[in-house]
Amino acid sequence: MEQRRIVFLDYVRVIACFLVMLVHSSEPFYLSATTPEGLCLSEVANEGNRFWVSFYDGFFGRVSVPLFMIVSAFLLAPMKQGVTMRGFYRRRFMRIIPPMVCFLILYAWLPLLWGGTTFEQAWQEFKLLPFTFPALSGHLWFMYPLISLYLIIPVVSPWLEKASARDERLFLCFFAISTFAPWLIRFVSSDLWGWCLWNPYFGMFYYCSGYLGYLVLAHYIRVHINWSVAKRIKVGLACFVVGGAFTAWSFWMMDEPGVAVDAVMAEWSWEFCTPNVLLATFGAFLMFTCIKATSAPKIITDISKCSFGMYLMHMFFLSNIANAVIAGNVAEPLLPVWLAIPTIAVSSYICCYITTKLLSFIPGSRYFIG
Repeated sequence: MEQRRIVFLDYVRVIACFLVMLVHSSEPFYLSATTPEGLCLSEVANEGNRFWVSFYDGFFGRVSVPLFMIVSAFLLAPMKQGVTMRGFYRRRFMRIIPPMVCFLILYAWLPLLWGGTTFEQAWQEFKLLPFTFPALSGHLWFMYPLISLYLIIPVVSPWLEKASARDERLFLCFFAISTFAPWLIRFVSSDLWGWCLWNPYFGMFYYCSGYLGYLVLAHYIRVHINWSVAKRIKVGLACFVVGGAFTAWSFWMMDEPGVAVDAVMAEWSWEFCTPNVLLATFGAFLMFTCIKATSAPKIITDISKCSFGMYLMHMFFLSNIANAVIAGNVAEPLLPVWLAIPTIAVSSYICCYITTKLLSFIPGSRYFIG
């Protein structure tokens, strides 16, 4: 028997999945080249590209990944009574690992069909699959922190069951402070809070940082925020607009037309664990919780069920659709940039939904589309 669905989470999945594609539809309009040293460069061709990339990718798109993390945490943390650590891992990893492995292999080899890679490149990427993802599947980076989140849920579940709202707020304060680290490392000192040459990963706020913070935030919203719908909308909208506006401005300010800059600097506030993205994500999710319907339209439920498979496969469609729309000229694509970016995203979204839906009729499809 299927567990009763939480309707607003279906809407979150549907929108977040689209926003992922919106982000990747924007990237061809500013990611320009990679230097021989491996430095990724960002360069916008004109003011139009500069604005619309800031708007679509910055203002809207950056909440996509944290929203997915919050959905997972909202549903899974803390673990249900009676569920063992091994049982939790077995259930969660059997749901995501087989499809992940399937698509890692496909992204290594399938581009051979349209000349997107060479046999030598494909073989090299295939050999490295236990350690990293193929070049075309950069979006699969998300799977690794998601796995990490699943690994830590049984560990933090006992604390979440006992923690008071005040305790969780204290932890969330530490998490919020940790989100300033990417900025401080770039603009103040790379030797920040114990991060240094001989300790490059485990600084002072390491154990309070990253997507664990979104896990605790999801639990705090679910258990401890009992605001009215009106208050949720007011606070949520304000947080989303302020956080999104800063995210958009940060790119617009850094990326001047015709000037190539390090993409890491162009995206200096676009990391998913930065204060602005945290603020916007909190606001967006808070507004989604205002959806009180007991059921959603069938298409929403259906897309939500397909969203994992859509996410896994979308770069196969998106990369080719983007090439067709851009037609070799990011300054003057076939459509105006304000229309080109959402057109690429919507077209990819539709193709992914249809493909995932068709594949879902195959017996055992859960092992390759989730």
